[in-house]
Amino acid sequence: MLMRFLPFTFAALFPLLAASAQPGFPFTDESLRYNLSWQSGTSLGEATLTAHRSAVGWNLDATLNASVPGFSLADQLHSAVDAGLCSQEFERDLTHAGNRTDDKTSFDQKAGSATRTTVFPAGGGRGDFSIATCARDAVAFAYYARVELGQGRVPAPQQVYFGSAYSVSLSYVGAENVNSAGKSVAADRVHAAVKGPKADFQCDMFFARDAARTPLSIRIPLPLGVFSLDLVR
Repeated sequence: MLMRFLPFTFAALFPLLAASAQPGFPFTDESLRYNLSWQSGTSLGEATLTAHRSAVGWNLDATLNASVPGFSLADQLHSAVDAGLCSQEFERDLTHAGNRTDDKTSFDQKAGSATRTTVFPAGGGRGDFSIATCARDAVAFAYYARVELGQGRVPAPQQVYFGSAYSVSLSYVGAENVNSAGKSVAADRVHAAVKGPKADFQCDMFFARDAARTPLSIRIPLPLGVFSLDLVR
């Protein structure tokens, strides 16, 4: 359950002249590290988000390594997207409490279809399904949301793929100061509602008011309490 928010947790790019003067995605390659903690302040693990330019667009990766009493997570997500942040390929390798699942989804945007193949366990099969124009996986959507916010827009509700399709809706809450690395930082608060076959939850995301709209914090209310991912500077 803890992993579900991550990816939901983010298109036209800025002119190259502006890009050369700005740090972070979508202007330059980027690597961000986050601490996962419970509301008591107890650290449970860490996550990373990385973006590297490719020949056709971007390679986007997210990892989460965490442990709560009686349950551990070691997850890796990889998304390959084109220049418009439309998904080309998405792979998720999830290990939850020692149980591993690895599947890959290949997107044919021109044909309006995608194929999901189970890599592990072997023999898990494959399936084809239809997709909308410029379909995005969960990681691609997280980065797309940043680009849209940087342009003063909130992405429209849409289907986002994390194995299965999930309905994701974002709404702008307003400006709010958050504590980041011991400092009060002005941020934009965005509320996310995610619903699908294996998840139905809401969370709040806080984006810095820099050109890259750097994600500062994600707060996830769960039955055990509020969990948060906070940027480590």
